[in-house]
Amino acid sequence: MKAEEKMKYQGRLLLFYGLLVLMIGTLLVGVGYRQLFESDEFSERVKVQNHRRIVTPAPRGNIYDREGRLLVGNKPKFSAVVYLSDSGVRSAFRQEYRVLVRDYRARGESYQTGMLQKMARANVIQTYLDDVNRMLGLEETVNVEKVSAHLNYNPLLPFPIIDDLTREEFAVLLESLPVESPVQVYVSNQRNYPYEATASHTLGYVSSTILTPDAGLPGEDLTTFAEKGTFGRAGVEKQFDEILQGEMGTEIWVVDPYGFQVESKERRYPTKGRDIQLSLDIDIQRAAEQAFKYHDRETDTMMDHIGAAVMLDVNTLEVLAMVSKPDYDLNDTTPFISNETWKKMNENGGLQNRAIQGLYPPGSPFKLVTSTAALKANTAHAETMHFCPGHFRHKSGMIQYCAKRSGHKEEILWEGIRDSCNVYFFQTGLETGIDNLSREAIYMGLANKTGIDLPHETGRMIIPTRDWKRNRFKQGWYHGDTTNFSIGQGFIRVTPLQMATFAAGIARNQIVTKPSILRLSPQQAAERPPPKPTGLSTEQHSILVKGMIASAQLGSSRRIAVPGLSIAAKTGTAEVAKEGGKIELAWIVAFAPVQDPQVALAVIIEGQKLNADFFGGVWAAPIAKAMLETHVAKNPDLLEVRPTASVSLP
Repeated sequence: MKAEEKMKYQGRLLLFYGLLVLMIGTLLVGVGYRQLFESDEFSERVKVQNHRRIVTPAPRGNIYDREGRLLVGNKPKFSAVVYLSDSGVRSAFRQEYRVLVRDYRARGESYQTGMLQKMARANVIQTYLDDVNRMLGLEETVNVEKVSAHLNYNPLLPFPIIDDLTREEFAVLLESLPVESPVQVYVSNQRNYPYEATASHTLGYVSSTILTPDAGLPGEDLTTFAEKGTFGRAGVEKQFDEILQGEMGTEIWVVDPYGFQVESKERRYPTKGRDIQLSLDIDIQRAAEQAFKYHDRETDTMMDHIGAAVMLDVNTLEVLAMVSKPDYDLNDTTPFISNETWKKMNENGGLQNRAIQGLYPPGSPFKLVTSTAALKANTAHAETMHFCPGHFRHKSGMIQYCAKRSGHKEEILWEGIRDSCNVYFFQTGLETGIDNLSREAIYMGLANKTGIDLPHETGRMIIPTRDWKRNRFKQGWYHGDTTNFSIGQGFIRVTPLQMATFAAGIARNQIVTKPSILRLSPQQAAERPPPKPTGLSTEQHSILVKGMIASAQLGSSRRIAVPGLSIAAKTGTAEVAKEGGKIELAWIVAFAPVQDPQVALAVIIEGQKLNADFFGGVWAAPIAKAMLETHVAKNPDLLEVRPTASVSLP
């Protein structure tokens, strides 16, 4: 080879080696860069591909009454489950699938792979369930679609073959199942209501749902499988759901290519939710609910009245009792509400909390509002007298009647309250005027929600005004509208809770709103919104109280009497039009003791027979009496010499 050619060859060779070194260097730099700078990213990708996260619910917090008695707690729920990640189970799945394929081919039948896989898995799980059935004497069967759905969406979670074992069944399985068996007993939590239906609307219930993982739990970037948890659906359970929920637990697992667990890498246990204490007194609550029972002569059975009752602490506006009937057994709502239970609750009106959602004309207790409006407008005073012949004739010729058709003759204001004289308040209402009456009812808070810390309080109450009627019915305001309004009839609609807060306001001679279902500390009670003055002088206020005392001792409220307890009360009967006639509503509002009011209440009972008399003094007063008796039994220092009315009934 000539020297010139040799030099050219060597040059090309050097160029080749140089390019080779450059390529190797580039490769090494790339590998080094990835090792040094991108290793965390690649590790994370691998982790995402072969790690899975399981989220588990926390036990909900407990709910207690004002004296620390458990109203809502948790109890263990026992299930029999199959752990699908067990190697024996997966092997059995494959073996059963091969058997099914062989059988179909032997018969010359066509098949779909997906369908045979579903059948194979269900068949295997049925064999495990058959073993459990033999141990417990049951005949349960597996749902093919449920097995398939579980394996598709929750393969890391155990599959429940019997979802709600009794304690006896749990004990049998615990004793009988081999330790190495893929079938095991599984313990979770479900809500427990030791007082059953008591305070059901106030306490509320929960429903199950697939958990949405809390922010901040480890493994947010991983494929997540969540067990079923619960969320508050009604009442306190709904209102304070975030407090009661607690913090979820989490597990992170290494999984095989089929998605089954191989190794646990991290675990954080759930933290129980916080407990809350309510203002309810379960003794008063139970006494009230028991008093709602009556003997129905037609069916010769004990039944519950339909209606509501509320008792408040006058000074703090804490709710001591809140009754709504019909109700339901809270334990029938857990772990789920059956179609039969839901249908019954829906059909009988048991879903409605009548204390905060029921809208009713308030009847004669509203005469206290009319009295207040008249006193403030100077259209009435202590000695204002009206004559009651038993009816009132309007200029138009329309006649409205008093409950006492023979009339009350001449009465002054407190006597009109005592005897609940319609004619007295027809005349008082007309002299005071609708504008003053409506303004006073609105000022007393009867046109708005109370703001109680419970969900679904209605805002559809009605305090009619001239403008309201014009907008609603395209009509002017008539004298008959005013006379109806003055006795709590006509268009007006309020809730029992509003009437209880109104009674507390009369007791204090202050307008008070926003009751609380929570037990308040002295500091919290002091921080509540300040009351408004009623605008009544002490002398004017005493007129209302005197009439209510006389009603409780000598008038229509006599059945509320508790020996030794001074009570101010006002009963009433309101009417609601129904197809074919009307039904009557029995009301009572009250507070006690008179000299130093501690509690106030309202009770309403719905009559169920068309065009039948249904008096507040007969039906509502005994329920109020039962509530007061229970309260006094726990607070005997409230008993004192009962004041006597200065006059007797005519």
